[in-house]
Order: sequence, then structure tokens, then C-alpha cells
Amino acid sequence: MKKTWIIGLLVLVVLISGCTYGPKPETQPAQVPQTTNTIEIKGFAFNPATITIAKGTAVTWTNKDSAPHTVTGDVFSSETLNQGQTYSFTFNEAGSFEYQCHIHPSMRGKVIVT
Repeated sequence: MKKTWIIGLLVLVVLISGCTYGPKPETQPAQVPQTTNTIEIKGFAFNPATITIAKGTAVTWTNKDSAPHTVTGDVFSSETLNQGQTYSFTFNEAGSFEYQCHIHPSMRGKVIVT
């Protein structure tokens, strides 16, 4: 009787230990905030149209269209950008910042700052 009880206890310990050990779940690597992001102006659109960045990050827009464009928001605004020209702005406040091309108002984008 005592031998059966000890074997049962050993089986129980093995079963319980099997539940607590094993491969660890995969974790996602920590995302390092980027310090610069680039948005292309191409095909009469901002690509990507929406980005999320960390506070203190600079964003650079590059006009890759043959037509002139602007990057115009409430707190930032570029001059007219001809093909190949760039405009950069550093976002030092958290929030959501929508912008458009002043020349082509249907071109819209958004920068989300966390």
C-alpha cells in the first residue's frame, strides 16, 4: 500500500512539473523608437499616409513627383517643394497632426506622435 502511494505521488509530481516546464512563449523584441522617418510624395499622395513616431522624432518629406507640392499642417508648413526637394520637421509634442498639400488639398496625411 505504501509503495503504491509513493508511486502515485511520483506520477503526480512528474505530471505537475510537465505543466510548468517547457518552451517559453516567444516575445516580441522591444521596438526602438526611430529618430528619423521619411515620407515620399509620389503619385499625388503622401506615402505612407499615416505614421506613428516617438516625441522628438524628425520627419522628412521628399517630393518624388514632377508636380510641385507642399506639406501644410497647423503647426508646420513647408515652402513649395519641387521634384527632389525635401522638408523636415521635428515633432516635440505628443498628439495627432494632420496635414495636406496646399496646392492639392485632396492629398492628406497624418503624423501620430506618442
